[in-house]
Amino acid sequence: MSKRYGSTVALDAAGVAVAAGSTHALVGRNGAGKSTLVSLLTGLQAPDAGVVFFAGAPAPALSDREGWRERVACVYQKSTIIPTLTVAENLFLNRQGRFISWRRLRDRAWDLLGEWSVDVDPQTLADDLTVEQRQLVEIARALSFGARFVILDEPTAQLDGAAIARLFDRIRALQEQGVTFLFISHHLQEVYEICDTVTVFRDARHILTAPVAELAKDDLVDAMTGEAARLVTAHREPRATGEIVLRFSDDAIAFTVRAGEIVGLAGSAGSGKLAVAESIVGLQRGGTVEVCGHTPKPGSVPAALAAGVGLVPQDRHREGVVPLLSVAENITMTVPDRLGPAGLMDPRRRERVARSLVDDLNVKTSGLDAPVSDLSGGNQQKVVFGRALASDPRVLVLIAPTAGVDVRSKETLLEAVDRAAARGTGVLVVSDELDDLRGCDRVIVLFRGAIVQEFDSGWRDNELVSAMEGIGG
Repeated sequence: MSKRYGSTVALDAAGVAVAAGSTHALVGRNGAGKSTLVSLLTGLQAPDAGVVFFAGAPAPALSDREGWRERVACVYQKSTIIPTLTVAENLFLNRQGRFISWRRLRDRAWDLLGEWSVDVDPQTLADDLTVEQRQLVEIARALSFGARFVILDEPTAQLDGAAIARLFDRIRALQEQGVTFLFISHHLQEVYEICDTVTVFRDARHILTAPVAELAKDDLVDAMTGEAARLVTAHREPRATGEIVLRFSDDAIAFTVRAGEIVGLAGSAGSGKLAVAESIVGLQRGGTVEVCGHTPKPGSVPAALAAGVGLVPQDRHREGVVPLLSVAENITMTVPDRLGPAGLMDPRRRERVARSLVDDLNVKTSGLDAPVSDLSGGNQQKVVFGRALASDPRVLVLIAPTAGVDVRSKETLLEAVDRAAARGTGVLVVSDELDDLRGCDRVIVLFRGAIVQEFDSGWRDNELVSAMEGIGG
């Protein structure tokens, strides 16, 4: 199938054929086209070209939601279970009829959960379920519509090792009962544990489909990343660095960042990299954080800011910009002490500070007073960058810093990172995007909450991706 969104090619004549009763893996780096394919396979969108077939028959019309539910279901990484309802209510939501018999509802839930060997009390509030239990309830709900083809989207991202083993046991048992799975995962070693066949997408195209048992792990990584032998960046002399400005440690992770050094913290979903970053900037508690020899109050953003930490958060829409405020108000939000004496704001001083940052980052705006919501996504991200840099931080933490921006904006932002390091700021780039990590002096790779490898500059795509996916080293 093919699918475009404006000028963006999301799928380019790419597809997958899943054999009944199998567990078929779909893998690829971010932007490969996996999510677009899922939206087409579940009837959320129509392809621009191509057709979806189930058991040899064309898929129903998009308007026939019942027809789609009878053929396919997707268990997403983000649960669709409603936490304030019971398990039974979630299982039969919108299917109880005009009048509800609570006893009959519970009895039907017991029968359904028993049929698929899901050991959960249907009277339990969904909010009290574990992540593992929620997934099994969602699978049971999907099967109750009659679907025997289930898409699992990153099902292990929030599970520990024991829960993953139990989930895989359930998948195997369901396969024996005639259920077919499309398994989407960033953890390639799981593909070899649970899947029969694997399909690789890259750059919106189908690259290969092969039996897992016949595909070497290195060949799988090569298919995901492109040229096996391509160097990401030529080895260069390390930057001149100074004293340690950031030290983080917990049970399984410990690292430092020096002044003038750019360190990458990489890992796929569930690796723990986001928890580390948010602990450093005070968005959550975890581990021990030292900034320039001082320990800020755990779980306190103001304390982290006061200690000299600047942050570019993961989601600029939810955590970055304040849409109704102006460009100037957004970009100077963290430095009120520089805008006037005794807590008063001098508009001219704010304009001076904002203008310097806007010019430095080449923010395209009609004016400093324009609402930040009027800016393009790339320029909004530049404003978030500017705010992080406004306080002249000793440590700069960048979480997925170039996500969702155009190529030119990405170049501008990464150049700003280099300039910050040249001024003596220690930079931590937290990302699974290879382009974000290319300029790092070293990259620390996490997998399931622990450091598995560390790379100096000069790493190859397949080396880094293998480590991130859990099959390196």
